[in-house]
Amino acid sequence: MKAAREFVITALVGGLFVVVPVYLAVLLMLKGMQSVGGLVRPFAMLLPDWVPAERLLSLLLVLFLCFLVGAAIRTRPGRAVCERLEMVLFERLPGYGLLRSLTQRVAGEGYESAWTPALVEIEDALVPGFIIEELDAHRCTVFVPSVPTPLAGAVYVLDRARVHILDIPFTQAIKSISRWGAGSKGLVAAMGHSARDPVKL
Repeated sequence: MKAAREFVITALVGGLFVVVPVYLAVLLMLKGMQSVGGLVRPFAMLLPDWVPAERLLSLLLVLFLCFLVGAAIRTRPGRAVCERLEMVLFERLPGYGLLRSLTQRVAGEGYESAWTPALVEIEDALVPGFIIEELDAHRCTVFVPSVPTPLAGAVYVLDRARVHILDIPFTQAIKSISRWGAGSKGLVAAMGHSARDPVKL
């Protein structure tokens, strides 16, 4: 009964982490299309009636604006403005910094120590996990995900000696967890490599 309850809870939480961002993204996209509808209406009237021109042009305009913002934040002034906005507005939101580092890890752009893949010693076993934060020279905070839901799990504060950093991409660790441990051979091999050649956080 307890195992079934935990499965339902972890599956629900994992589903929410997928459904809610997608729902919010679609909702914002539709809201943006409504906002720019008046701008594209004169151009939409030039197209045939059988073409859903206003919606199509609104979608293209919103996507183009997203592209411009994405291109702008890749420039040095754009990054400076983005970092300033994050510091003033978003960093005050609980959990924003952690979610940002997770998103960067998924995109392969993360350079922070958060969400570093690791194998963690729990009792007599090695379990896949992620280093969230270094507390001091001897301890760190580790997130151990539930299988097969990588975004739900438990948090531990462990001695650094019990946490073995894996020199692998974040996505490889997530893939193994979401597939009920398939591919763990690569995780163990990466632990052996990191033991010979430690990776500094």
